[in-house]
This record gives sequence, C-alpha cells and structure tokens, in this order.
Amino acid sequence: MLFGMFFAFWRIVEILTLIPILGMLAYFVDGYNRNNLLTPTYILILFIVSVLGTAWSIFTLFSYHRSASNARFVGLVDLGFVGALIAGVYYLRWITGANCAHIQPGSSWDQNFGIFGSAHFNGISISVNKTCAMLKASFALGIMNCVFFFITAILAILHGNTRNDRVVYHERRTHSTHRHRSGSRHGSRRSSHSHSRVYV
Repeated sequence: MLFGMFFAFWRIVEILTLIPILGMLAYFVDGYNRNNLLTPTYILILFIVSVLGTAWSIFTLFSYHRSASNARFVGLVDLGFVGALIAGVYYLRWITGANCAHIQPGSSWDQNFGIFGSAHFNGISISVNKTCAMLKASFALGIMNCVFFFITAILAILHGNTRNDRVVYHERRTHSTHRHRSGSRHGSRRSSHSHSRVYV
C-alpha cells in the first residue's frame, strides 16, 4: 500500500514534468520538419526520450497491479530511462552558458498616490529569447526527471526484493504446515492402531 502511494506520486510528478519537455521540443521538431531540415541531435535525443518516458510512466501508473508484480523489471526500465535522460541532457549542456533574457532601462513614469503624494519610477525593459528559454527549461526539466526516474527505480527494485522474500517465506511456511499436518495424520493413525492393539 505504501509502495503504491509513493510510486503513484512520483509517476505523476514524472508525467507532469515530461509533458512540458515533450511539448516544447515538439515545437522545434515541427519547425525543422516544415523547413525540410534535419532536427539537431541535442533536440532529437531528449524529445524521443521524453515521448517514451511519458508513455512508460502513464502505462505503469494505470497498470499498477502488473507493475507491482514485475517490480524488478520496472526498476530496470526506469534505470534505463535515467541513462537515456542523462544522454539527452548531456547533448543539450551547452545551453547552460546562454543568456536567454536581456534587461535594460525602459521609459520612466510618475505614479500619483492621491493624498499620500506621488512617486517617480524608472521602467525596466525585459526581452526574452523564446528559443533559448524553451531549450533551457527543457534542460532543467530533463535533469529533474533523471532524479525522479532514479527514485522510482529504487522504489521498484526494493519492492521487488521484499515481494520475493514474502513469496519464499509463504512457500516455506506452507510446506512446513503441510509436513506438520501429514505427520500428525500418520501419528494419529499409529496411535489409534496401537490403542486398538491394547484392547485386543
């Protein structure tokens, strides 16, 4: 129950942070396709990983019972996504040095506060490069998902280990109970047989 709650929480977080990456990078992929140009590797890798990661997260979230029974496999796939996300983020690492926003002084204005007087404000003009900002956001969300998928991988692997321990313990207990019952049946037969001999 506790595993299910943690697993579902982190899966929802992964979906909510992967969808923006998918959407922003799809904008670039569509732009390159419209101009009959090849999409750069630094966009394509993270885009493909985000598409596959979103599909995998949704599938394992809605088929929780199947995911719980195959917890080790889910953990290994999640570790694979950690590696793929690291590769996507690595190819996009150059964006960290880019300055996406430019701030400069703008027009000033006076603000009247009625009986409290007035004040003079210096304006600020902020220009943001949309392409740069979207790539930088995708880079940051990719790093976050590396951590999120690692957490779900560890949760799934630990759940798989405890689940196997329970199965082995249950099998041993069932086997020992079966042996005890069969032994008690033979013992009761012997005792009844010996008891009848006494009376003969």
